Amino acid sequence: MADDKLYSAEYIGSGTFIISKPKRKKTKARQTRLKNPKPGSRK
Repeated sequence: MADDKLYSAEYIGSGTFIISKPKRKKTKARQTRLKNPKPGSRK
């Protein structure tokens, strides 16, 4: 589970990488949504 939280890039070959990074926390995602409302939505 600790591996999931870290940034890591795994080289596969011929310029291909698998990049894994931690998920954004729900509170942070919510703040971003509040600050950037979608066009056409009401206040």
